[in-house]
Amino acid sequence: MLDKNHVKLGIAPIAWTNDDMPELGRENTFEQCVSEMALAGYTGSEVGNKYPKDPKVLKRALDLRRITICNAWFSSFLTTKPLQETVDAFIKHRDFLYEVGARVIGAAEQGHSIQGLMDVPVLTQKPVFSDLEWEKLTNGLNQLGKLAKEKGMVLTYHHHMGTGVQTFAEIDRLMEMTDPGLVYLLFDTGHLTFSEVDPEAVLQKYVKRIKHVHLKDIRKDILAKVKREKWSFLRAVKEGVFTVPGDGNIDFEPLFAILAENNYNGWFVVEAEQDPAKANPLEYAMKARKYIREKAGL
Repeated sequence: MLDKNHVKLGIAPIAWTNDDMPELGRENTFEQCVSEMALAGYTGSEVGNKYPKDPKVLKRALDLRRITICNAWFSSFLTTKPLQETVDAFIKHRDFLYEVGARVIGAAEQGHSIQGLMDVPVLTQKPVFSDLEWEKLTNGLNQLGKLAKEKGMVLTYHHHMGTGVQTFAEIDRLMEMTDPGLVYLLFDTGHLTFSEVDPEAVLQKYVKRIKHVHLKDIRKDILAKVKREKWSFLRAVKEGVFTVPGDGNIDFEPLFAILAENNYNGWFVVEAEQDPAKANPLEYAMKARKYIREKAGL
């Protein structure tokens, strides 16, 4: 079993309001979101667009609910924009996260990304980086990793559907070309399964470089439609391709076992973007919490 002293449990606000599609959950306020997180038994949160931008205001609201910020998405554009633009944005992002208590930063390269395009098929038209773009990406990530380390923080890379780092081969290349002391992996069960990658194989190979975990389940009947009908990533999300652990088709028990065997120390974050009008966020947060307690002992 996983050690409760080493593994903390958070949840992402994307179940309440989707930042990429703000019409999903527009009615849900920041206060409702974080209150329901606490009510469902979580102690950590990532950052959503409705969260206060002032770190003092945000921290006060979260302290009242005994929740801390554990990470926040960072969009890098290392393959398509001057390095300094990403560096400047990263420093601002890093310093905000540090003030609100987070020590992990989750970056994802958005150069050429199609994840936010409603009409572009995600499985057949994802970007593929050139050798020069790989050099720009990995050299830039090493630099961001150094900047994170200056504050005692960790840079993790979030492989993601619709981007240039989605497949097992692309994850391999990223890991090989970055400094293992500066760049770590954000392990996301849902994105791996969506991309037809075995999460267990990735975990076995890179468990020592994984510093943050997203627990996301997949509905394989919906995924079959995504393939057959050539849906975009956003269409797939709206139609319910993702759900919380225990509600889809991923077997999490072997993954929990590998993490336990390797003394994983960090956050588990339930991140399952769905349409909150179809999947009540509190109900699904509680469903995930029960499953993780039963299967991971947390």
